[in-house]
Amino acid sequence: MSDVIIAGIGQTAVEEHWDTSLRELALQAIEAARQDAGGLQPQALFVGNMLAPEISRQAHLGALIADFAGLTGIEATTLEAAGASGGAALRSGFIAVASGMVDAALVVGVEKFTDQVGATVEAALATGGDSDYETVHGVTPTIQAALLMRRYLYEFNPPRSAFAGFPVAAHANGVGNPHAMFRKPISVEAYDRAEIVSDPLNLLDIAPRADGAAALLLTRSDLLPADRPRVRIAGSSLVADRLALHDRTDPLTFQAARLSVERVCQKAHITPLQVDFFELCDAYSIYAALSLEAAGYAERGQGWRLAQPGDSRQNGKAPAPISLQGSLPINTMGGLKARGNPGGATGVYQAVEAVLQLRGLAGVNQLPHPRRALIQCLGSTGAVAATHVLEAME
Repeated sequence: MSDVIIAGIGQTAVEEHWDTSLRELALQAIEAARQDAGGLQPQALFVGNMLAPEISRQAHLGALIADFAGLTGIEATTLEAAGASGGAALRSGFIAVASGMVDAALVVGVEKFTDQVGATVEAALATGGDSDYETVHGVTPTIQAALLMRRYLYEFNPPRSAFAGFPVAAHANGVGNPHAMFRKPISVEAYDRAEIVSDPLNLLDIAPRADGAAALLLTRSDLLPADRPRVRIAGSSLVADRLALHDRTDPLTFQAARLSVERVCQKAHITPLQVDFFELCDAYSIYAALSLEAAGYAERGQGWRLAQPGDSRQNGKAPAPISLQGSLPINTMGGLKARGNPGGATGVYQAVEAVLQLRGLAGVNQLPHPRRALIQCLGSTGAVAATHVLEAME
């Protein structure tokens, strides 16, 4: 089987695009990715999106975006897996190319929160949970994250400030990301003073939701000109867990995330310790701790201990990403917390940012000579995990 290469990448800034439509956002990312890939023509389009039918009153995004991008006549479809929608689209594009069914696949993640405001957005996000047993009682994603953090604090008894390192380091990394929503650092003191949103979650524990689109063009290695940069998808996995928190044996174990990391590393013939950085889901700071534990970087209940900035390693211009014992940077471009949370587009943004690192194009956030990246996005409270290993080829 030929290697599947990410031949082109594109992204918009993550922000409140009040005057830009969902289709226009997608087109901006597509045009950038196609230009980066030297004009490569896709035979299939896979769109990752969660909220367009609820918030933008627009379903059938595959046909909509293919039409608007001048790609009529190709295969086009939409993938929905809550916050893991972009990762699901990437996996579908990978399978299509790896199987030989298409020569090139376009993967787009797009989300537009600002077509609605207030309670309408919260209600739309809540559709990612169990409608009959969670949403009907008014349980939102933020409430679920607060319940998880409360249980975590009860079971493992870390100090309440234990999670501060996650948003502090994320915002430090966001400073160097020109596409990030927030490009100013925050302090531990600011975290401690932040307003409580859903006890014990405070405002700085929650990634800001915003609009954005990111795109990837995938093709086989043998179809790519020799002079093009090559980052291959070394492994791909998507795993589902029980949807409702109350149905899980242990709500503080992200089982889908754990299995997805195990399977993707098996496919890539590596262990998690052989990656150079990890782009994880930090929609809430408790998710960052639980994701690190699920991936095997910390024991159960100890993920919060990794929330400490490492030594400066970005040319002295910004603090280093959070590191595992000084060696594993995470969310090197700011993660959802500083870049902004583009909902179902998250997995594609993670891939774009990882490719920038692996190509050596991450600017002041550049890590020294990275070879492999682990990226993972989560749907709902970890009910779905889409995980990929990306690898720079010599």
